[in-house]
Amino acid sequence: MTKLMEWLFVVGTLGAIWLALLTNTIENSFAKDHYDLLLFSPVIFVALFGLYALTLVLYRVFTFNNCDEAAEELQKEILQAKEDLQKQGFKFKTVQ
Repeated sequence: MTKLMEWLFVVGTLGAIWLALLTNTIENSFAKDHYDLLLFSPVIFVALFGLYALTLVLYRVFTFNNCDEAAEELQKEILQAKEDLQKQGFKFKTVQ
């Protein structure tokens, strides 16, 4: 099962339960007492998911590790590529 199918299954299941509670298909005193909360719960869940996603992205950005060895290796490869291109007749413009 792919990750997309897992997400669709969970969202579909929660959506079906939410719709059943909203239409009083399932008799529940909580649904009757807190109908406004039940009505706006998808908006609340989307907002909470957005906050979670934002927090996760910010955490990953702040804890991103620098790869000094990889940067040095990349610089060497760039110099090798420039030398190879110059041997083949490519002329680079100098940026001032």
